[in-house]
Amino acid sequence: MQIIHHGARVGVTGSCHELRLGAYGFLVDCGLFQGEEANGLLEIDFPIKHIQALLLTHSHIDHVGRLPWLLVAGFRGPIYATEATAALLPLMLEDGLKTFLGFNKLQCERFTQIVKGLIKPIPYDCRAQLILPDGELVSFCFRPAGHILGSAYIELTLPDNQVVVFSGDLGPSRTPLLVDPVSPKSVDTLIIESTYGDHCHLSVGDRELQLEKVIERSLKDGGSILIPAFSVGRTQELLFDIENIIAKVIPERFGGTSADLCWKRIPVILDSPLAIEITQQYLMFQRLWAKEAKVRLSYGRHPLSFQQCITVNQHSDHVALVNRLKVTGEAAIIVTASGMCSGGRIMNYLGALLPDNRTDVILVGYQAKGTLGRNLLSNLKHVEINKTRVEVNAGIHSMSGYSAHADQADLLNFVAGIECGPKQIRIVHGDLSAQEALAKKLGEIKPECEIIVAAKE
Repeated sequence: MQIIHHGARVGVTGSCHELRLGAYGFLVDCGLFQGEEANGLLEIDFPIKHIQALLLTHSHIDHVGRLPWLLVAGFRGPIYATEATAALLPLMLEDGLKTFLGFNKLQCERFTQIVKGLIKPIPYDCRAQLILPDGELVSFCFRPAGHILGSAYIELTLPDNQVVVFSGDLGPSRTPLLVDPVSPKSVDTLIIESTYGDHCHLSVGDRELQLEKVIERSLKDGGSILIPAFSVGRTQELLFDIENIIAKVIPERFGGTSADLCWKRIPVILDSPLAIEITQQYLMFQRLWAKEAKVRLSYGRHPLSFQQCITVNQHSDHVALVNRLKVTGEAAIIVTASGMCSGGRIMNYLGALLPDNRTDVILVGYQAKGTLGRNLLSNLKHVEINKTRVEVNAGIHSMSGYSAHADQADLLNFVAGIECGPKQIRIVHGDLSAQEALAKKLGEIKPECEIIVAAKE
C-alpha cells in the first residue's frame, strides 16, 4: 500500500491523493489549485490508466475542480460520493467551467451529463465494495465530516484488513447547522488536513456576537456590509446566523423602538446564482441538519429563507444594485461570491464600495496567498480590481469563527477520539507552519505513531 499526494501536499488547495495497491489505485478528490498555488496547474500530470475509481470527500472546487481535466485525460471510472455531494457536484462543476474555461450553457450541460453518468451516490455509513481486476476486495464508507452539506471523511478497508482514513476537510465542532464529525474507532493510516493546524477559531457564540456588532454599526452609520463567501457552506452558515440575530435581537433588546424597525428593514441580499441554487439543496437535505437547526424549523422559523433575505439572480439586477448602494450609502448586508475575492460578483461591490469609509468587509474564510482577500487582510491602502487602482477606506474584518474547517483543537480531538491507532498519520492540506504545528501536538497525544509532514517530503 502506498499513498501518493498529487495535490494539497504543500498548501491548502488542489486536493488530490492516490491510494496505490500494487498495480491498481484509487483517487481521493481531484481539486483545483487556487491563488499563488495555481501557477497554471490544470492538466493531470500523473498516470491514470490504473485508477479504478474516484472518491470525493465533498464538492468544494479545491476538491473537485480538476475533474474536467481528469475526464479529458481519459478517466471514465466510477465516481463515488455521498448523496448530497452527488447533488451539488454538477452545480459546482458548471460554475467552474463557466469561470475558468468560458463554457456556455450547452457545453456545460454536455459535460455534466458525462459526470452524472459516472457518479454513484452512497448514503452515509453505508459500506460499498470494489472488486479489483485481480479479484482483491476493497470496501469503503463515507462518514459525516461536518464541513459542508454532504462532506465526508472516507474510511477504506483494504484486502489485508488495514484501515485507511482520508479526512477530507473536517468541520468545526458545535456548529448549529450540520452534525459534528465522530472519530473512527480503529485506523491504521490517517491522512488528515491541517488548514488551521496552528490556529484556534472563535466560538460559534462569539462569531454571532461579532457579526451582530458589525451590523449594528452599519445601522447607525449607513453603508454596506460586504461578505464574500463560498457558495456552499459558508453562505448557508451566515444566513443561518443572521436569521438568528434578527429573531433574537428584535424581541429581547428593542421591543418596538426605532432600532427595532431598522433591524426589521435591513435587507439581507444573497447575490449569487450558484449560492441560491446551493441553498435550495440545503433545504432539500434538511434530514442532514443538526438538531438545533431542526428545532428552529419545528418552531416555524426559516433559517435559510427568511423574510428579509432577498435573492438577486439576474446580472442586470446585480449591476443596478451595486450602483444604487454606491450612490445612496444605505445600510444593507450583501453575501456574494467568491469567498477569496478572486472573481465573481464581489469584485463589482468592492470596486464600487471600498473607497467609502462606511463600508464594512467581513472575510469569513481562508484567504489563499495571492488573492485579493489576502491583500485586504494585509491592510493595504490601495488594491487593484479589474486593472483599476482602488482606494481602501472600508473597515476590513476577519471572523475565523465562520471557517468551515476544524481548528487545531478540533483536529486534535478527532485524532484523540480514535480508540485503536493510528500507526501512521500523514498531514496534508495546510501551509508548512500549520502542518508542523499540528504534527508537534499530535506527537504528544499519539506518541507511538509515525507522523509525516507531507510538505517536507
